[in-house]
Amino acid sequence: MKNYEILEHTADIGIRVKAKDLGGLFKAAAQAIFALTAEKQPSRDREKHKVIINQKAASLEELFINWLNEVLSLSAVEAMVFEDFQISKIDEHNIEAVALGSDIKNYKINTEIKAATYHALKIEKNNSGWVAEVIFDV
Repeated sequence: MKNYEILEHTADIGIRVKAKDLGGLFKAAAQAIFALTAEKQPSRDREKHKVIINQKAASLEELFINWLNEVLSLSAVEAMVFEDFQISKIDEHNIEAVALGSDIKNYKINTEIKAATYHALKIEKNNSGWVAEVIFDV
């Protein structure tokens, strides 16, 4: 199930994600990164690895960008593609989560996202939950 939509942008990639709660919003945005960049390939090695992520920030916007950039950084450092995220604690200034993924050799990488940016960043709470728009530097 696709939990994001692609936003038109001239040189980079933008997405809009929606979720009922803040944890779901952060999870959906992180999952969208790997849905956009990596395609599963047939493989025998499907061992899942866990990586702990803790982030703190002065604002919700900073936390969101830090979260996405940490996910991207850990993916590169650990040579993994993350498939799922378990968020154990979140508020507007802190997130504690576990990223679950497998070796990058199990995927075909279609595009590389370098970073999440503050350009045109929107995070809003509405009657049906949360909505975020973010542009990624590719």
